[in-house]
This record gives sequence, C-alpha cells and structure tokens, in this order.
Amino acid sequence: MAQTRKMAATTFEMDGSIMEGGGQILRVSAALSCIQGASIKINNVRAGRSTPGLRPQHLSGLELVRDLCAGQLEGGEVGSTEITLTTGKIKGGDYTADTKTAGSVVLLMQVSLPCVLFADSPSVLCLKGGTNAEMAPQIDYTLTVFKPMVERFGVNFDCDLKMRGYYPKGGGEIIVKTNPVKQLTPVTLTERGTITKIYGRAFVAGVLPHKLAKDMSAAAVRYIRKEIKDLYINIQAVREKKDESFGNGNGIILIAESSTGCVFAASALGKKGVYADKVGCEAAEMLLRNTRHNGCVDEYMQDQMIIFMALANGTSRIRTGPLTLHTQTAIHVAEQLTKAKFTVTKAEDQDSNEDTHIIECQGIGMTNANL
Repeated sequence: MAQTRKMAATTFEMDGSIMEGGGQILRVSAALSCIQGASIKINNVRAGRSTPGLRPQHLSGLELVRDLCAGQLEGGEVGSTEITLTTGKIKGGDYTADTKTAGSVVLLMQVSLPCVLFADSPSVLCLKGGTNAEMAPQIDYTLTVFKPMVERFGVNFDCDLKMRGYYPKGGGEIIVKTNPVKQLTPVTLTERGTITKIYGRAFVAGVLPHKLAKDMSAAAVRYIRKEIKDLYINIQAVREKKDESFGNGNGIILIAESSTGCVFAASALGKKGVYADKVGCEAAEMLLRNTRHNGCVDEYMQDQMIIFMALANGTSRIRTGPLTLHTQTAIHVAEQLTKAKFTVTKAEDQDSNEDTHIIECQGIGMTNANL
C-alpha cells in the first residue's frame, strides 16, 4: 500500500504529554509529518520533564526539519510548550544545526535522517553540540549499532565524526551525508544466535587522567566475566586526541555481536564524584541485561526502529526484549500519524523467555515521488 506525500493538506494534532512525555514525541511527530507533507500541532511539549517545553536541542531539531522542507515553525523558542510545524517539499542540499550547548547531535540526527531519505537529492547535514551526552545515545553507539541496523532498511548514509563534545560545553560536530531512497525495505530480525564477540572503548578527554579509562575498562571486563566466562573481551582504554575532542569527559561503550549479525551496545558516562569502577560496571550490567532477553536489538535500538518499520514497504518483524516506554510511545505516535499497524506478541519458541517479544509492523510503503 504505497503512499506518497500529501503536501500539507492534512494537519495532525499531538499531545506532547502522553506516555513518555518527552522529546521523542516531538522528533517522531515532526519527522513523520515532514515526510508525509502534513502540518502538525503539538501541545504540552515535554510536559513529562522537570523543565517542560522546548530545550535548545529540541528547538534546533525542529528548526532543522523546518529548513529541510522550506516549512514554517510557530512557537519556536526555548521554553515553548506548543508548536505548529507547516511542511513543504523536502529538498536535498547542505544544512547546519547547532544546539550551542551539549545538546545531543545524535538526537538532531534522529529527527532529520528519516526526512532527508525522502528528499529530492543527496543531503549533507552538519550537526553541532554534544557527541557523548547524558540522556541520549553516544555517537559511538550511532556508528556501531544504529548505522548497521537501519542500513538493513535500505538506508544509505555516512557519518563522519569531526569533533567530540561533552557536557557542559558541547562543541562536538558530525557530518551526515545521505542519499535519498525510493522506498524503505521491510526488515526481519528474529534469529538472535549466540554472542560471539564483546569489545569496546573506555575514553578520557581533556585534563582527565588516562588511569580513569583503564579503571573503567578493567571493571567492565571483571563484571562481564562473572557471567560470560569463555569469550575474549577487548575493551581499549584510550585518551582522545586534543584536536579531536573539546572539553573534558570520560565514559565507556561496550558492544556485543551475535553469530547472526545482531549488534548490542551499552554505555555510561563519568560524572564528578563517581568512581571509574562504578561507571565500567554500570555499562557492563546494561550490556548483560540486553543479551539475556534473547532479542535481536537492545533496549536503545528498539524504539529507533519504529519509524523505519512504519515507513517501510511491507511487513517487518523484530525480536526484542521487554518493550520500553520509548518504544510504546513511538508506536503510538506512528499509528496516530500514519496508517502503519503494529502488533506486539510474546515470543514462544525454545530460545525465548518471559522477556522476549516480537514487534510486527505492516508499513505504509512511503514512496519518494522525486525519484
């Protein structure tokens, strides 16, 4: 059931306080409206957060989507709790978005990447802010997990990490280059296989001592070894180069790969007063938690698959762990704003446990009329 753009004949309305009640509702709603050529009004923006309304990174993301489709944005200021986005035709080209804070460049990419896939020509996005920020996927996660996972839908993009930026200064920069697609291909990911490889990197930047990276790495290996005894685990302890990072920061990302090509990751960032060992153990526990449920995606990739499943031409099936609130919210928004139909069932094969689920989606077959 292929669908093409409507060119702003439709106006959607979305309550930003529902379910997860945060920035994700904004990102999924804005992207789906832009792609379908519809306008959207969102009220109660980020009502579920301690500082409701638009923060700089959300505003930058909405302004970027507005620019991509030569649209109009009402209510576009920090603190605003109601916005209206009117969309036009999505045009390829060069675009820049800068949060001017440590706001996440990855979240800027989350809202803009689906849109530029349906542009009339290739796009280059220069995104500035935090690359390794709290409450958002780290850029390392985007490169090692998100990229190969969404490429299964037929997405074609490059992401070049120019500069790492940390809280509170930001100053990071990535360049995302994309080619438009005619349609997205549905994905079946239902065979987890066995975990064959665990690796990662613990990093320090700026004035922080290299010993922190070594301590995070050693603690993570020790923690994982308690549960997985027979795998080689390679977690590098690195100091970021001065000309490739801005400000001070430390953290760790751990990656697990399975025999069927599934990729999982977990990460943690250091904070003042928190021992490096604790940071390493936090990431290790998160990684183990995401390998125990026998799903094919981790809890952070789960919700990021939803928009691509909704737009794809056909039925996608993905094996996951317990559904996160982010995933439930993304499904709700996708069903409200498109004709995509999702079903979630418990997996009942010999490799499943009580946490294993199957998310199935009949996508709308969004077609790029420009190609």
